[in-house]
Amino acid sequence: MRSGVRLGIDVGRARIGVARTDAGGMLAVPIETVPRAADGDADVRRVLDLAEEYGAFELVVGHPLSMSGASTPSTDDAVAFAERLSSAGASVRLVDERLSTVSAQQALRASGRSTRTQRPVIDQVAAVIILQHALDSERASGNPPGRAIPSHEGPSTL
Repeated sequence: MRSGVRLGIDVGRARIGVARTDAGGMLAVPIETVPRAADGDADVRRVLDLAEEYGAFELVVGHPLSMSGASTPSTDDAVAFAERLSSAGASVRLVDERLSTVSAQQALRASGRSTRTQRPVIDQVAAVIILQHALDSERASGNPPGRAIPSHEGPSTL
């Protein structure tokens, strides 16, 4: 198991949930919801700023496939966002995130949050679920989770 901080990213159409690990790479916690930028790269810059702030060596981006494993418009959006992060020099891995939002909604409902009060944190909770799944997978297999997005700028700056 590799140690060090990673960020988990849940890419949505309107918002991006961000979570981080502790320095040992054992536990994921929520940190922020980033608004999607309609134009420009403000969302990418904010995620990269968070990665620098927390000293993350890797970004784990949720890969939202359909239940059958097929690509969807959300899949294409998440991959494009991951590629933008990678093009900026970040080390990025795509990890299967099927049912992460459903799991996040169930967890928030179980904690007593109404659907209306879930909105501000649902993306962060989904990012925690994605990141914790990646950590657990790496711990069990001994291999980095998911698949790496090749960097277009040479070695990672993260």
